[in-house]
Amino acid sequence: MKRSLSGLVVALSLFACKEEPRGALEPIPRPPGMKDTPDPAEAKAPAAPARPAVDPAKVTLRWKLAAGTPTAYRLTLEHTGRAPEAAEPEAEEKPSRGRKGRGKEKEEAPAEAKAPAPAVFVPTSLTFVMERTDSGDARLRVIPEGRGVPPEEDVGTLSERGFVLDGLQGMTRNTATLVLELPRDPVGPNDTWALGTELVSPDALGAYFQGPTPERRNRVKLAGLAPADGGEQVATVEYDLYELRTGKVRTLRKPAVVPAREGAEALQAGGSTESDVSAEVKITGRGEFLVKAGRWRSWEGTLSTVTKGPFPPAALQVPPGTMTLRLTALESAPPQPTAKPQP
Repeated sequence: MKRSLSGLVVALSLFACKEEPRGALEPIPRPPGMKDTPDPAEAKAPAAPARPAVDPAKVTLRWKLAAGTPTAYRLTLEHTGRAPEAAEPEAEEKPSRGRKGRGKEKEEAPAEAKAPAPAVFVPTSLTFVMERTDSGDARLRVIPEGRGVPPEEDVGTLSERGFVLDGLQGMTRNTATLVLELPRDPVGPNDTWALGTELVSPDALGAYFQGPTPERRNRVKLAGLAPADGGEQVATVEYDLYELRTGKVRTLRKPAVVPAREGAEALQAGGSTESDVSAEVKITGRGEFLVKAGRWRSWEGTLSTVTKGPFPPAALQVPPGTMTLRLTALESAPPQPTAKPQP
């Protein structure tokens, strides 16, 4: 009897040791046919976004510049009309008090009012030289030619599509942009884009200019694509750029010396005058670009600039007057200028 009781106590003790702790979680059985652990080889990475399909009706226009082989063009600017001159502001009549007063006015007042405006030299041609540097960047050299034009060339950098990155300013930058910049994205027939031009600089108008928002039109169009020999494609590109800026410019007058009634000289207040001014710029053009060769086959255009009133000459970022523009490919690029010896 005692042995039976001892065996029962031992059995109960062993059962108590094997009892699972309270609160333990039991695994949920997986559905039939499902693997216990996923195979790492079958784990899939997140799918990359699908690239848009290339439209076969569109082309990418890019310059094909080879290292060590410059590509050069000459843009001729032929005047077909006289450059308009800004009208002189009307002079205000001043009181005259005898011969002495008229003499003072003649000697002092008109001396500064009729100071000659600085001459604006317009080249007859611009030579553009595009070349690859040792680092692979595209460099642009612009060489002006013409009577009275300083023979100093400008140097800038280009992107792969001919966008002027830096180094050029004013008229040189705009003319280079006009004939060298190509569209950023692939284009098809009747697609349009804009150029990075600034025909009239608002900063050069000065703080004394006031006017409404200018009228602008900046539209370049792929008029068509045509096949050519050797698998080449000819892209016909049309240009239509326009800007009209009108307003009033206030001119400050310096005090003038006039005789008083008692015969002594006195200062007359200078004050200011307002004049109506305007500038209208029109550019049209048409070119044929060889897609496979990456160069122009032909490019021609017209430019017309008309100013009225004392419009600031520095505000114009294109050559003044009416002229025909024609781009011609050169067989060889002009040599780089030799560095001047240091004194």
